[in-house]
Order: sequence, then C-alpha cells, then structure tokens
Amino acid sequence: MSAPKIPSDQLAQVIDKTGGPIVYKRIPVQAPGPDEVLINVKYSGVCHTDLHAMMGDWPLETKLPLVGGHEGAGIVVAKGQLVGNDIQIGDHAGIKWLNGSCLSCSYCRQGEEPLCAKGLLSGYTVDGTFQQYAIAKAAHIARIPKHLSLESIAPILCAGLTAYKGLKESEARPGQTVAIVGAGGGLGNMALQYAKAMGLRIIAVDGGKEKGEACKALGAETFVDFQTSKDLVKDIKAASFDGLGPHAVILFAVSEGPFQQAASYVRPHGTIVCIGMPANAFIKAPVFSTVVHMIRIKGSYVGNRQDTDEAIDFFARGLIKAPYKVIGLSELQKVYNMMEDMTIVGRYVVDVSR
Repeated sequence: MSAPKIPSDQLAQVIDKTGGPIVYKRIPVQAPGPDEVLINVKYSGVCHTDLHAMMGDWPLETKLPLVGGHEGAGIVVAKGQLVGNDIQIGDHAGIKWLNGSCLSCSYCRQGEEPLCAKGLLSGYTVDGTFQQYAIAKAAHIARIPKHLSLESIAPILCAGLTAYKGLKESEARPGQTVAIVGAGGGLGNMALQYAKAMGLRIIAVDGGKEKGEACKALGAETFVDFQTSKDLVKDIKAASFDGLGPHAVILFAVSEGPFQQAASYVRPHGTIVCIGMPANAFIKAPVFSTVVHMIRIKGSYVGNRQDTDEAIDFFARGLIKAPYKVIGLSELQKVYNMMEDMTIVGRYVVDVSR
C-alpha cells in the first residue's frame, strides 16, 4: 500500500502544566524514528491514569507539555527504516501504556518488559494518543486484526489488558471465586468479563444501584454495595458461596481503604492483587494472620506483548464486549471532570476525528 499523505499539524489535547486543564489545540505531527511507527489514531480510550498524568500526583515524572492517552487504535501511516516487513503501511495497530522498552535487559529477555528500567510510557513520559497522529516503538504496538472495530477494541489496549493480566497473576482457577473491587469502573467492567470467560465465579464490589445492575449484566453473580453494607467483610465472605472468602481479590479501587481491608476477607491461601494506584496510598495487613493463613499480596502492572495478544484474542472471539460511551476529542475535559468527581460509570472512548 502506498503511503498516505500526512499533514504537518494536527489537533490534540495537551497538558501544558501540572494540574491542567487540558488544552485543545493544534500541534506538529512528528516523524517516526528508525525503530518507530506513526499511527493515525482513530479512537482512544480514557483511563484513570490519564487523570494522574495531568495532576502529577504519582511519584513518577511526566513530560511537559504532554499529550495524554494510552489506549489508541488506528492505522499505520509511516514507519522507520529499521522496522521489519511484518509491519506494513495500512496495518491496524494499537498504542498501549508501554510505548517501548530496551528489549535487551534481563526483564525484557524474560518477557517482563513492563519492568524495563528504560520503558517509555504513552501519555506520561512520551506523548500519547489524544492526538490524531501518535508515535510508538514498532516492537510494542498491538497487532489488531482488520476485521475488528477500532472503536470497540480501544479499551482493550489498557483496561482489558491490565484486567486480564491481574487475573492471570491471581492464579485463580476455573470454578474458584474472585472478588473484583471497583468493579463498576472501566477496569472493573473488563475484569468482570475476562473473569467470566476464564470460568471464575465473581463477587463484584462497588457503590450504587446503577453500578450493581451493570456489574450483574457483565457476569457478576453477587454485588456487594459498600455504600449500604453494614459489615463489608462479613458480606463479602458470605457472598463467597462457602463462607471462607474469595480465592482472589482484584483491587481496582481509587482510594486507600479497600487495600487495607482485603486481608480481612480473602480466604486462607488466597491472593490479593493490587492494580489500582491511589495517590500516596499504602498497603497494610496484620502479620500474624497473613502468615498463618498463607495470604499472598502482590502487585500487577500491565501485560507484556504475549498478554496483549491473548487479551485481544478473547475480544476477537466475542467473549469480551467492552462497554463504552463515545465522545469527541474536543470534549475530553468532561471525562476528566467525572473522574475527579468519582461519578464516572464504565469506559469512555474518544473519537479523535472530532
């Protein structure tokens, strides 16, 4: 396929200063380096991490000015001279949180490239996908089959991948029970579907009737509402079908409390997987019960390249139907406001063309 004409400038949402707001304006289109591709972004999911990037409240330095976003799905329109023939102009591809890594350190060689000390992070340390044309390292783009909708697959590139990786890290087996805390949010919605597809029984934990109905529609057998529960630990244990507690707890919460509480209701020899990253939060658990109950507490970051292919395959087989709402790129600040107010339900996808 012949290379399409690439404009010299483009529309983007740009963070000019820590704390925001984002500014909708024109910026130059960058040319890809030798090992990079340029992707014409059609759609980009919006993640809570994007809010952290704007607020600068993680202990990780961001670039400024910054184009946020890391769930971009689009079409390859240019590539560097070192990019192999396995990537062609016109291919459909995704840009993920991990934009690139060194590929040569011990972590990269063992398939743990998210731990690479030289990792590049889309929408945080390098410009991301809230722009019409974005750059990514060719080795790390997600390969998207052309028959799949770019609009509907965008949330899979972070929310889906992160949720799937967390469930893998939990080592929960088909038939076992997993509690998904923060199940009503974008990541939680994905985790519900992946957990169901993986044969797990699901307890969804979140607040509000609307979220409860949405969680049950996506596969949760039980919904525990922290807003109305008088004893959350007791209610989650009771919902675990044998009363011993869930085999695994997947934490997508955006506040510290749920991370402190999980050790009180996970079953003996269970696993607590921390994925949400509330600013300045800590994990605490009683040493005695953690030891005698052989409880595992671990973190789960983003998936590697193999995890990406697997997460997309679940979607391609129709097992994951990412619930989302579409807005124009010019309206992005509205989603940031909802995230700040903690009123967001599900996932939003930005149509970068408007």
